[in-house]
Amino acid sequence: MEFDSILFDLDGTLVETAGDLTASLNHALGALGRPPVDPSAVRQMVGHGARKLLERGLAHSGEWTPDLVEAGVQPFLDYYGAHIADHSHPFAGVEQALDTLAGQGLKLAICTNKPVALARALVEALGWEGRFAAILGADSRPYRKPDPRHLTDTLAEAGGTRCIFVGDSKTDADTAHAAGVPLVLVSFGYSAEPVAELRTDRLIHHFDELCPAIADIQRQFMASGQGMMA
Repeated sequence: MEFDSILFDLDGTLVETAGDLTASLNHALGALGRPPVDPSAVRQMVGHGARKLLERGLAHSGEWTPDLVEAGVQPFLDYYGAHIADHSHPFAGVEQALDTLAGQGLKLAICTNKPVALARALVEALGWEGRFAAILGADSRPYRKPDPRHLTDTLAEAGGTRCIFVGDSKTDADTAHAAGVPLVLVSFGYSAEPVAELRTDRLIHHFDELCPAIADIQRQFMASGQGMMA
């Protein structure tokens, strides 16, 4: 009944990527003749992939159409791929928490709506090769978060059987609940909704709180006999 894996969202959970996403969005918007978007606004637009980010970025300054979104996708992806870690960095305490969890024998994996090649490129740029047993992105399967299969497939790919999911948004909360997986949300990510209003097993404000939160969830589920399986 013990959890053997911890799965993570990427943007806004493990990594502060808003600076590079903002620069890439504004590059694409400029190519479409639109004004730039303020970084503070972009933080509320992230989480559903490049097309949704472009849609929201276009809507910020006027109308958007599917054709405009498609016209902006390649400029966005090209720029982002070339500047994926100019400003991106792990949130405070992330690497220490990952080290602690790995030292406890837990499998670590990433379940993100970022295209998998970009997710892997970011992980590599941060020097995180070998930290994660699996990385699944938006294009790794025909479905993605909030479809619970994205999460359960990530768990299977990592070779785990029971997991806790760590995320930052309603998409992550909906995914975990649909999969029947305990959830930890961070308060400092890119949620469009007030994260304190989302249903979660634990809400943390710094990664120093993650390992105690996971241990507490483990004790709770062991005591209750619920031991969730993803």
